[in-house]
Amino acid sequence: MNKKSTSNPLGTDWERLKNMKDEEIDFSDIPKITPEMFKNPVVRRGSKSIRMNSQETMAVDRDVIEFFKAQGQNYQTKINQLLRAYMEAHQTK
Repeated sequence: MNKKSTSNPLGTDWERLKNMKDEEIDFSDIPKITPEMFKNPVVRRGSKSIRMNSQETMAVDRDVIEFFKAQGQNYQTKINQLLRAYMEAHQTK
């Protein structure tokens, strides 16, 4: 078995890259991005759709909101998760 270190398998000179200035980077092999490239986008099959949230206004008792706010950050997300769980539990199959 070879006991040679594999910490730098590609031989990359990380120190040189870390000290490199932006002006020293060669971008010549990268094609220019043009507005025409975005005219006909490709939709990849099988990619997951992004769930779109809807901002709604609804009356909620002040003490209920204060309870969730006291739970910490992302209280709106927690409320949404509870509403989703309720919805899924009560959907007819």
